[in-house]
Amino acid sequence: MDKKIIEIVDIIDTSQVFTELSDAQSGGICVFVGTVREFTQGEEVVSLEFETYKKMAIKEMDKIASDAVEKWNLNKVIIRHAVGLKKVEEPVVVVGASSAHRDACFEACRYLIDTLKETVPIWKKEMFENKTVWVSAHP
Repeated sequence: MDKKIIEIVDIIDTSQVFTELSDAQSGGICVFVGTVREFTQGEEVVSLEFETYKKMAIKEMDKIASDAVEKWNLNKVIIRHAVGLKKVEEPVVVVGASSAHRDACFEACRYLIDTLKETVPIWKKEMFENKTVWVSAHP
């Protein structure tokens, strides 16, 4: 059994995450779901678009997951990010961890999302009514 689920997908189905992280040895499961919010810096968001270099993103996500498994002795970990055009309230990223105790999975979950945002080559374009803006450097 693999402890890690690492994916770049078109659509995120959050209904499966609990089952994917469930483990008989885990007393805690922590999940973070990032979604498209309606306003950014006072401007109404129409949608977001995500692009990635998939091979490199998967490799970096796997490294982050492996580091988390080792550091917090996790039973399972998930990192799943969506690509393509996403509307307001749509999930775009889910990270989660299961472990014997809650502190480990809370800490690991925070590490997973923060490190993903810092290091994984996924680029986000915000679309507003009258403009579009790349949030991070785009290749």
